[in-house]
Amino acid sequence: MTYCVGLLLDEGMVLLSDTRTNAGLDNIAIYKKTFVFEEPGERVIAILTAGSLSVTQTTIAKLREAIEDDDATAQTSIMLAPTMLKVAEIIGDTLASVRSEIDEKMQASKVSTSASMIVAGQRAGGAMRMFLIYPEGNFIEATDDTPFLQIGEHKYGKPILDRVVKPTTSLADAQKAVLLSMDSTLRSNLSVGMPLDMTVIREGDCRISMRRRIEAGDPQFKTMSEAWSNALRESFVRITI
Repeated sequence: MTYCVGLLLDEGMVLLSDTRTNAGLDNIAIYKKTFVFEEPGERVIAILTAGSLSVTQTTIAKLREAIEDDDATAQTSIMLAPTMLKVAEIIGDTLASVRSEIDEKMQASKVSTSASMIVAGQRAGGAMRMFLIYPEGNFIEATDDTPFLQIGEHKYGKPILDRVVKPTTSLADAQKAVLLSMDSTLRSNLSVGMPLDMTVIREGDCRISMRRRIEAGDPQFKTMSEAWSNALRESFVRITI
């Protein structure tokens, strides 16, 4: 499994994914789960993936192939699509098609081909938008009421997001929130693991504003994790019933 989270805020978007792929206790590998497509100043699209690696990798490959096609159109290429809604539709259709093809081949072995994606981005002149694409190709969108989306092993990291994330949350606090959300998941689920990939897109930039890979043993992440654990323990002790 994996854990990916995206925040849609007034100041921009913050995305975080782990890199662990687990096909059994003796078959753990590292694969990137964050993919970026951009024409700086014109549009930026970030895709986070979870689920069947064969499905997600094939979907990303087909999206890239469509972009590079000499006959690419606004109906086939996410880099030519007129809106982020159309981008989500193209990605959803591609994911559903790939899943159907691979599912047919894998039926005999009963291997799961489920996969989902978070799609976030902005085009010049348009608003930032973020979508969760389901395995069937349909999707939902982040809103002011629910300004974050999660895929994969999301239950462990959701409580802190529910409590602290609002559209008005700053990008600095948003980065802290997603890292603490990931820290909770890392502590509770062995199928999620380092290194981590963080992506920040500032509102109006239409480009990647910041990318950071956080390796195992990263001193900043370790310090933050320890501080959070200490704060929780101290708060627990102070509470009376």
